[in-house]
Order: sequence, then structure tokens, then C-alpha cells
Amino acid sequence: QTPPRSGAGLMQRASPDELGFCPQRLDRLRQVFQAEIDRQRLPGAVLWVARHGQLALCEALGAQDPATASVMATDTVFRIYSMTKPVVSVAALMLMERGQLLLGDPIAKYLPEWAAPQVAVEQGGVVQLRPAQRVITVQDLLRHTAGMTYEFLGNSSVQQDYAREKIGARSRSNAEFSKALADLPLQFEPGSVWGYSRATDVLGALVEVVSSQPLETFLSCEIFAPLGMRDTGFAVPPPQQHRIAEAFAQDPDGGVNLHLLDPRQVPRMHAGGGGLVSTAPDYARFLQCLLNKGTLGDVRLLSPRTVDFMASDHLGAIPVHGELLAPGYGFGLGVAVRTASGLATGPGNPGAYHWSGIAGTSFFVDPAEELFGILLCQAPNQREEYRQRFRNLVYAALTD
Repeated sequence: QTPPRSGAGLMQRASPDELGFCPQRLDRLRQVFQAEIDRQRLPGAVLWVARHGQLALCEALGAQDPATASVMATDTVFRIYSMTKPVVSVAALMLMERGQLLLGDPIAKYLPEWAAPQVAVEQGGVVQLRPAQRVITVQDLLRHTAGMTYEFLGNSSVQQDYAREKIGARSRSNAEFSKALADLPLQFEPGSVWGYSRATDVLGALVEVVSSQPLETFLSCEIFAPLGMRDTGFAVPPPQQHRIAEAFAQDPDGGVNLHLLDPRQVPRMHAGGGGLVSTAPDYARFLQCLLNKGTLGDVRLLSPRTVDFMASDHLGAIPVHGELLAPGYGFGLGVAVRTASGLATGPGNPGAYHWSGIAGTSFFVDPAEELFGILLCQAPNQREEYRQRFRNLVYAALTD
């Protein structure tokens, strides 16, 4: 096992059997991912499994950069893309706890450009715009019911508008991004469906207004520094750039390669929906804080009630658009939330929550088991099968 260069003080190592794992079954997790690396389907991976506040598995496998064959380390820096969303959601909930915003507030209270959104209605190949029937709330941003979309999830007229506007460019400030997006129509009526979207990017702009500081500054001062997340941010400083994980030049599964953001460049936009880089030790601190109901060491980010609120289903009867939410899952505030023991295609407990990043990173937290797991790879595409395989293998190793 590769010792971590930083973050080693996160938690004590314990033998797997002390934590309720079968050592041989837990080692199978490493074997399965090593086999995928040997088959050249993954460049490398970091596997992190913790339970009862102790570390059961911490493995760095394969290459950090397949072009140079540099060795993966447990503190290699990854583009975590949408694993940014839970962090920015926590930031918004911290502001709620301070009385600075309400989740029922219209976002136009803070971002006036959203005062009169329009919805694109397609009928018979003709697109008509009509005023939204209700306002977009802060809760809508957190739970992806704001009526927005992502340009890469389809080819609707709104998604084409997003693409033409290059809405994902990192050259705008968060405020400029919000204004540009507000000029485009919504894909859905606010509150009518769950539709995965750029809503958390808008939430990042809202956090800036409410906190009166750049999103990067708020996250650094209020979350990263207090939790000791030293390697997490919107860019990697030059002295640490040798630690950046890279993907294969070509995806061995074929298809169009995801164009990975360059974390060496400092972006103007601090993208709340997908801009962060981080490491397994850093993100483990964040997840342990959530698993501890909002606290880590002598630091408290959120109250236990707010963490439970975040990890509760906020959809109810609201229908789900698309296939990103599996059966047996709803959505909370920044995370998918398991609502049933069955229905999903893998094991888990009601109340467990998870999310992932488009370039191969994922995590899950199961409060009932006092368990979390982190899988980090840079693939270069989704590698959805590995997220499920990782979780299946972790649960298969639990024998207490």
C-alpha cells in the first residue's frame, strides 16, 4: 500500500475484521480494480473505505498519469466534477443556519436576473416561450427542480441554446454565468420534475451574493480550512501539479472523449456544480464530517438536524426526468438518497446517500452502517459500472 503524502492524520487505521469486514472479501475489491487496470480499462484508482470513524481500506492502484507511467498515490489530485455539488450544498445550508437565507426564498431575491424566467414549450416542432408558472426557490436549486438542464444530456431546443451560448465555459465569473443562463429559457416548469442541471452552478453564484465573497473564498475559509482539506480547490497550484491524475488519451471503451478541465489554469468561474479538484484524504474529511452529523474534531459545520434534512428525500411525488436517479432513490439537497432497501440494483440501507463526478469519481455514505466509501479514477468518461461494482464489493465484505 502506498502511504499518503498528506492527510494521514485523518483517521486511525484498523484491521478490517475489527470494523466488521471480512479481510479476504475486502481484498477482493482491490483485486477487481487491479484486474481492470491490468486490462487497460482504467489508468489507475484510489479506493477508500471507512467505518466507525476508522480506515478499513486505503489503496492506490495503477498509474496516476498513463502517459508517464507515474505511480498513483493515495493523495493524488483528481478532478471531482459533480462531487463539488454536495460541498456547495453544505455551504448554502450553512448560510441557512446563520439566518442569511431561507430555502423557500425565490432565487430572484439574491439574483434579480431570475425574476421572470420563461419556459420553452415544444409542440409539433415549434418552440414557444411562456412565463414560468411559479418562482424558482433556493430549494429548487439544491434538489434540481429549478427547470434547468445540462447541454450534454440531450438535444432539446433548450440544450441547444445552452451549447450555443457555451454555458459551460469557465471564462465567465459566477455572476456573469448566472446572468447568461437566466437569459435562456427553462426546459421544465419550476418544481414540476427532477431534472439534473446547472442549478448548483447558479447556487454557487447565490452563495457569493449572500456571503458577500467569492465562492472559492467562502469554501476555503468556511469548509476546507476548518476541515483540513488542504488540497481541495478550483485549481492546483504549481508546486502540487505533479500530483494531478490524468486519463487515457483515448477511452478504451470508444465513444467521444470527455474533454477534461485543466486544473493548472485558474478559472474565472468557480463552478459550484463541478469545478473542484480534491483528494481521497480531503474528501474523506468532508464525508466523515457529514457522517458525524456535521462535525469533525472540534469543528462543526452543520447541526445534526440539518445534516438529516440534507440527506432526506426532497422529491416526494415529483417525477424524475432521465435515468440518473436509479429506482429506490430520491434526491435530497445535493445528494441522491436511498428510500428503499429494494428496487435498486445493488444493496444498501434507506437513508444512504451518494453522488459522483462525470470523469470517474464517486462516493457513498451509509449512516446505518457508519460507513462511507470513495472511488477516485480519471477514466476519462463516466465509468458508471465501476461505481456500482465498488459499492457492491464494499457491502459484500461487510459480515458483522
